Amino acid sequence: MSDESIAIVGGTGDLGYGLALRWALAGFNVVIGSRVASRAEEAAQKIRDNIGPTAKVQGFVNEEAILQSWIVVIAVPFSAQAATLLSIREKLRTGQTVVDCTVPLEATVGGAATRILGLWAGSAAEQAKRLLPDTVHVAAAFQNVSAHALQESNQPVDCDVFVCADSAEVRAWLRPWVEAIPNCRYVDGGKLENSRIVESLTAFLIGVNRRYKVLGSGIRITGIGPAK
Repeated sequence: MSDESIAIVGGTGDLGYGLALRWALAGFNVVIGSRVASRAEEAAQKIRDNIGPTAKVQGFVNEEAILQSWIVVIAVPFSAQAATLLSIREKLRTGQTVVDCTVPLEATVGGAATRILGLWAGSAAEQAKRLLPDTVHVAAAFQNVSAHALQESNQPVDCDVFVCADSAEVRAWLRPWVEAIPNCRYVDGGKLENSRIVESLTAFLIGVNRRYKVLGSGIRITGIGPAK
């Protein structure tokens, strides 16, 4: 496993595919995971067709994808989060970092996309930590980044990315992955419990998108310096 590689479980979905595309454009080794290997490879081929033969992207079934990188991104709908994590937990290696992008939108149970479900764990990321072994690090990030904006690969992404984790070292380790996406800015989000706030911002942004009839509104924090 290389520090220059990243695995994306749910990489065939809108957010996962957008992240895979951006990181492949930045020259990283990207591994797309899916429940069905053929779907993962189709998404990888689509990125290779978009970028060219130099793109370093492959597709595997989820359980194999997570073996390729020290960083594993979970980009699945909230309704699939628990089952997905339980399906891979036994194959995760000591020291890996799992980055949860899940947002518990009410829409996953038939409600409104502009509302958040209340969770006993506090947030989807904290729920992920409960479901995963103590031998891996758990972080939360990329919940507020528009999947549409990520897939518009010729345009910068106008959004800050809040990275939450109980370890400051883990948060800092994810900084290069945020800054590899043009105009995204890394913001240290503090402990994992702060993901409760960050996740709720996604529902707020969905409402903004609807009211202003746009597809990619984002969040910016003022006073901490410009995006790179």
